[in-house]
Amino acid sequence: MASNFGTLFRISTWGESHGPGVGVVVDGCPPKIPLSVEDIQHELNRRRPGQSKIVTPRKEDDAAEILSGVLDGQTLGTPIGIFVRNTDQRPSAYTEMQQAYRPSHADYTYDAKYGIRAVSGGGRSSARETIGRVAAGAIARKVLQHSLSGYECLAYVKTVQHITAQVPAGAALTADLIESNIVRTCDAAAAEEMIALIEKVRSEGNSVGGVIECVVRGVPPGLGEPVFDKLEADLAKAMLSLPATKGFEIGSGFAGTTMTGLEHNDEFFMDGETVRTRTNRSGGIQGGISNGEEIVFRVAFKPTATVLREQKTVTNTGEDTTLAARGRHDACVLPRAVPMVEAMVHLVLADHFLRQRAMRG
Repeated sequence: MASNFGTLFRISTWGESHGPGVGVVVDGCPPKIPLSVEDIQHELNRRRPGQSKIVTPRKEDDAAEILSGVLDGQTLGTPIGIFVRNTDQRPSAYTEMQQAYRPSHADYTYDAKYGIRAVSGGGRSSARETIGRVAAGAIARKVLQHSLSGYECLAYVKTVQHITAQVPAGAALTADLIESNIVRTCDAAAAEEMIALIEKVRSEGNSVGGVIECVVRGVPPGLGEPVFDKLEADLAKAMLSLPATKGFEIGSGFAGTTMTGLEHNDEFFMDGETVRTRTNRSGGIQGGISNGEEIVFRVAFKPTATVLREQKTVTNTGEDTTLAARGRHDACVLPRAVPMVEAMVHLVLADHFLRQRAMRG
């Protein structure tokens, strides 16, 4: 149950960090959606380790294999199986963690829940699990692009610790701009500062966190359910299910609490035959339902839990000890988390698009 996500567009991810491989089964994808392995591979390449000097040096090609559900470049409407093999496992780097729990990692809580865990790489708690989400998200993106003209999802690193990017307005914010630097931010000057900070923190055996912001364009009004499955609630669940996330806010977020109602309200006006809002403090969602404006939200990512400095901890037999982790880890997860955030947006919106279509045609 815990590895499934979605209602009509439903995914199940599987696999451990240092097992034979990881993957996903996508069920509910409509038939005759154009889809190639290259569509999936493009997104996996943005997520994969070893892609730059500021991410984990683990060397994985993350080559996607489509096992089912696609024929002659089109989806069949049947379950789509995606498999990615693990080729660079190093279980020896996790010997000490057989007994000692890494502070703020999932080692202890997995033992508390299951009484057993895959020690190498953290098993299912590893960010390697997100390969399945990113692959499925690439499929969901194709569904949305096939049905919604102008659909676009742009996530980018807004802050790394105390360094904040200046976000360009409107059409100046593009995918090419975000992908022009290895941090995946939208500000070239801030990118250089962020890179320097991440390299410094890495050299000290430490880690650092930050915030990813996301702008979604081309979403029609009407997506989302008005009570428990509000669109922002499902987006929040999706984002907070990603590794290392600690916070979610949409539109004005917590800053909106300092405003009055008159200051915060988004006034309506007619733009031709389209209902628009003059401001977007709602972040594109009102009453749990999209209003047609850009969906704008932010996700907070904590510093990576696995650091290479000695820390106090306990063993699985209840003894005090110290642990200096080994292995290959991100000093900052944000650059590789950008495609993960986008993938979860695609999954939520594809699911709600199909639910709305089922209800109203």
